[in-house]
Amino acid sequence: MNLKGRDFLKLLDFTPEEIVYLLDLASELKDKKKKGIPVDTLRGKNIALIFEKTSTRTRCAFEVAAHDLGMGTTYLDPAGSQIGKKESIADTARVLAGMYEGIEYRGFDQEIVEELARYAKVPVWNGLTNEFHPTQMLADLLTIREHFGHLKGIRLTFMGDARYNMGNSLMVACAKMGMHFTACTTEKYFPSRELSDQCRDIASETGGSITFTEDPGCGTKGADVIYTDVWVSMGESDQVWEERIRELSPYRVTRSIMENAGEGAVFMHCLPAFHDLKTVIGEQMGERFGIMEMEVTDEVFESSQSLVFEEAENRMHTIKAVMAATL
Repeated sequence: MNLKGRDFLKLLDFTPEEIVYLLDLASELKDKKKKGIPVDTLRGKNIALIFEKTSTRTRCAFEVAAHDLGMGTTYLDPAGSQIGKKESIADTARVLAGMYEGIEYRGFDQEIVEELARYAKVPVWNGLTNEFHPTQMLADLLTIREHFGHLKGIRLTFMGDARYNMGNSLMVACAKMGMHFTACTTEKYFPSRELSDQCRDIASETGGSITFTEDPGCGTKGADVIYTDVWVSMGESDQVWEERIRELSPYRVTRSIMENAGEGAVFMHCLPAFHDLKTVIGEQMGERFGIMEMEVTDEVFESSQSLVFEEAENRMHTIKAVMAATL
């Protein structure tokens, strides 16, 4: 399969077969890294990493993956680029494409990364936008496949705010791979009708399904994967914390939720997670609202059912596969 020159902007752009190809390539590259086998086949190439939203996992994954492949990287933080400020997105794309073989963008509207791709003559990769997080999806799918041995038929329940990049992307990923996706939250936080209808059409062809429910007991019963994310997305005001905590607390992932899912269920989270008070924000939220944990309890986060750190490592292996395939 030849993906050379392709952009990686959202999983909707890829067939199930192409997604499986990227997962297989990631598994191969992961195995070679564990065995110390070099894969620096892209030596001499360079990539630009545009981060309008900061990140630990995404930045480290791209930089380590690029280094393993033999490439150089230039990191542009929120203050290190004029994109959209003094220089248009189109002009930025053409400038960077003249110097680099690939461009990663992590920031705000999906339209920004789509416009970058339209004007850049090199592959553009989406490190996260408000609407989609495709590199995280490959890591999640690889982690699930490694644990269960397959993807088709897996039942995944997402709890919390399913309106943005994680809820959207997990719904798309499940539809593409013939998995059963459930958004378990209040109706206010369901994904958009337009995207959910599109995913239902895809799922009808792959054998998957899309379900929305407000009932935590019903939504998590028999699930293979319980997934959650922080309740306040990057870029949102701190003023929404009180509202989210009040409305989403019934969907906190607890021991009882995991027991309801079943003995074989696993817990996943794209990180960072507020499962204790050992962060500045966690401590502040604890003082303001008198809570010890938010979207997931520390008991679940640290349990043997938790795959969060395997999932985090797989960001690097799957991002490496995307860059290797498209370059």
